[in-house]
Amino acid sequence: MTALPRRFAPILGFTLALLAPVSLHAEQQDIAAAARGVVRVALVATDGSDAYFVGHGSGFAVAPDKVLTNAHVVELAREEKNLVIGVIPSEGTKTYGGRIIAYSPGNDLALIQLEEGRLPVSTFYAGAVTDGQHVTAIGYPGTVDRAQGLGLKQLVQPLATVKTSGNISSGRASQSFDTILHTAPLAAGNSGGPLADDCGRVLGVNSFGSVSDGNDAEFGFAVSWREVASFLRQAGVSSLHSVVPCRSMAEADAADASITQRESQMTEQKSRASADAREQAVARARDAAERDVITARENAMAGAAVLLALAVLGLGAGGLFYSQGKERKSTWFLAGGGVALLAALGLFFLRPSFSSVDERVKLPEDKNVVGNGAFAWTGENVCKVDLARSRLTVSQPNDIGLNWADGGCVNGDTQYVASGTVWQRATVPDEANYVTSSQFDPATGTLRVQRWLPDLDTMDKARALLKEGPGKGPIKGCGSNSELLSRIATLQSDMTTLLPAQPNERIIYHCQKGRLAPTDPAD
Repeated sequence: MTALPRRFAPILGFTLALLAPVSLHAEQQDIAAAARGVVRVALVATDGSDAYFVGHGSGFAVAPDKVLTNAHVVELAREEKNLVIGVIPSEGTKTYGGRIIAYSPGNDLALIQLEEGRLPVSTFYAGAVTDGQHVTAIGYPGTVDRAQGLGLKQLVQPLATVKTSGNISSGRASQSFDTILHTAPLAAGNSGGPLADDCGRVLGVNSFGSVSDGNDAEFGFAVSWREVASFLRQAGVSSLHSVVPCRSMAEADAADASITQRESQMTEQKSRASADAREQAVARARDAAERDVITARENAMAGAAVLLALAVLGLGAGGLFYSQGKERKSTWFLAGGGVALLAALGLFFLRPSFSSVDERVKLPEDKNVVGNGAFAWTGENVCKVDLARSRLTVSQPNDIGLNWADGGCVNGDTQYVASGTVWQRATVPDEANYVTSSQFDPATGTLRVQRWLPDLDTMDKARALLKEGPGKGPIKGCGSNSELLSRIATLQSDMTTLLPAQPNERIIYHCQKGRLAPTDPAD
C-alpha cells in the first residue's frame, strides 16, 4: 500500500494501527524465510539530479527476477513518466530498478520485472483456507517507518520487514474480486505484501483494509490465490505452489515418534514371529535330517546283511568245491565271498552317524539380503514421500529416484559418507537459498532429507565453507579417495554448528527397488 500524498489516503481505506505481536503458533523460521522474498516497492520522482520519495508499498518474488504487488501500488508510475520503481530487498546491500510487465486493476495485481538481480522465490499454498486459521502479514507499513523517523536514504536501503498476525475470517470476500478477510493489522505500505500461513506459504496478496474510527475492530483483505493464479498464468509466470497442509515440526516429530514406535513394535513382533518360524523350520529340517539318517543307516545295515549272507554262501561254496578238488571253481567262489564280506564290513562301518544330522539340516535363504542383514539396495530405487512423518513447506511431495552404489555413490554423481550404520551428505547449491542434509539408511531403505532456508548471511557462510581448505569449490562426483570423503564429512559437521537444530523441512522417503517413471516435459 503506497504512502501517497494526503489526497489519496481516503482511497486507500486504511486506518493506522498499532502492530500486534506475532503469534507463537507460527514457526518463526518459516515466517522469517518467507520474509526474505518480500521487498519494498518504492516510487521515486526524478528531477534532474534530485530525487523525491513519492510513496511505497510491498511486494514479493514469484520468480527470481519478478515481483508481485498491488496494481494501486504502481498506478502512479504508469501515469507519471518521471517516476521510477525501486525494488528494495529485506537483506543484503543491493537495490534494483524495475518496470511493470503486467497490470490488472480489476483484481489489484501488478507484476514487476527486475532490471537485474535475483530474489528468493515465495511459495503459494493452493489449498483451502480455514476459518480462524492463523496468518501473518509481511510488509513495510509506513506507520513504523514514520515512528522510527526514517528518511529517504533509509527507505531506499535494504531493511527488515514488519510482521503482524491475525486470523482468517472466512465467508466474506469483497464484491469486486475474490479476497481473503483476515484480522492481521495492516497499514499504508503493507499493500502488495504477502499474507502467509504458519509454514510461510503465501495465501494471498494484501490489498486493502477496513476503515475504523478507533473503536471498531480492523480487518484486512488479501487478493486470493485463485485470483493470483489466473493473473500469473496470463502473465506467463509459473509459480511455486503446494497443496500439502501446514503442520508444525512438533506435530511432525510426534507423528514420527508414534509411527516409529508402532513400527518398532511391529518389527519386534515380526522378529519374534520370524524367530519362532525359524525355530519351527529348524525343528522340521532337523526331524527330516534325522529321518534321512535313520533311513540311510537302516538301508546300510540291510545291505550289509545281504552282502554278509552272500559272503557266507560264497565262502561256504568255495570251501566245498575245494574239498571236492575243484580248485578253479573254489577260487572264484572264495574270492567273491571275500569281496562280499569286505563290502558288508564297509557298509556297516561307513553307515551315516547321527552326528551328521546337523550337516544335513537345510534352511531357505532370505533373498536380496546381504551379510549384515541389510537389503541389497544396489541399483535403481524409487523413493516415495511418507507424508505422515514429513513436514513440507515449500517442496513438492514427489517421488524421487535413488540409484545406490556400494560405497555410497548416489545417482552416479553424489558421494555420501558413512556415519555409523547410515550414509549422509550435506549440499550447498551455488545460487539457491537453501541448505540440504540427506541421510540414507541401507538397513531400512529410509531416506531422510532435511532442508534449511537460512538468511543471506548464513548462506554466505555456508558457501564460504566450500572455499576453505584443500580442494576448494563445489564437491562434485563420486570417489573413495580420502580427500573427497574428508571434505564431505567436514562439511556435514560444519553445517551442524552453523545451522539451527530445527530445519524448515524434513522429508522422509521410503525406498523400494524400481525405476522412476519419466515425467512429461509439459508437466
